[in-house]
Amino acid sequence: MAVPAGHHRLAPEAGRIVLRTSREGLAATAGHDLTIDAPRWSGDLVVQDDGTPVSLEVRIDMGALTVREGSGGLKPLTDRDRREIGVTMRKLLDTGPYPEAVFTATRFEPSGDGGTIEGDFTLHGTSRPLRLQVTQTAPGAYQATGSVVQSSYGIKPYSGFFGTLKVRDAVMVEAEAKLPAPGEAQE
Repeated sequence: MAVPAGHHRLAPEAGRIVLRTSREGLAATAGHDLTIDAPRWSGDLVVQDDGTPVSLEVRIDMGALTVREGSGGLKPLTDRDRREIGVTMRKLLDTGPYPEAVFTATRFEPSGDGGTIEGDFTLHGTSRPLRLQVTQTAPGAYQATGSVVQSSYGIKPYSGFFGTLKVRDAVMVEAEAKLPAPGEAQE
């Protein structure tokens, strides 16, 4: 994982954060697997002169999460469905008192063109360890993936139709970032 030295500000203009939910239960065919965008987030990555990352912090505005698409289901996802899901998400995530989720890296393990990043993820007022698998997708472009178990953070996953349609407890997280080429590092 050869990253240019310096202080890199991360933002939606050069990356994205996506959440992927899946469904289960007897009525799972009625629901949708969702792709949810986090349009408002920011991050700071500091890399030493030898290319070793030393710190990373990412903040996500949980109240801004938006449903991009839904797959499966008995009928296509409508704009009204997206709005209703958004209201339900903000309620389940309790975004009033917990407007932000924060990932703070505690350990970097480079390996070839990727590696892992371990850290603390704070969601819904609770911090838990989170391990992200990192791969280089193109020169200067990276993707990190991991899984967040909602109930570990005191969040009860969505359930409808008297419990026969449920969102799985584990939500997949994907983050992408494009960093400047060597010599273009931000200070």
